[in-house]
Amino acid sequence: MADQTALEKIKAWIATYPDYSDLLQFQVDYTDQVPANGGIFPAGRQVLRRHRDILGDAWTENQLNFALYFVFEKASGDDFLASSNQEWITAFQEWVEEQSIKMLAPTFGDEPFKENITASNGALYDATDEGIGIYMIQLSIQYIKRY
Repeated sequence: MADQTALEKIKAWIATYPDYSDLLQFQVDYTDQVPANGGIFPAGRQVLRRHRDILGDAWTENQLNFALYFVFEKASGDDFLASSNQEWITAFQEWVEEQSIKMLAPTFGDEPFKENITASNGALYDATDEGIGIYMIQLSIQYIKRY
């Protein structure tokens, strides 16, 4: 069996989040505009630094980026729902941090001990008149690739 792609690894890992069951669907490059849905949107890979030592060894420090969207019920003026949604988003971000620091997250490069996954800027992205709140989190993975 071929190795999983980075997208497949991240999607499978996100499904292990303890409150993942709050989502009915979690799709790639799409999310329904109905409550309890989510989506992962790949946002590219970038080389942060290139290195080469006097022995000819070469490696790069890289970053994979994803946007995560979560759709929850959010009625205008309902502070309870708004607070519950933000608590879910914050708890998810803290879970990512814990998974990364404890090395429970998937790995992507050649030096797993130097990898870092962050989930940042979790915030309300949009709210509709139909009672929908769309929240976005930026997920970044920093890793080293040796050549």
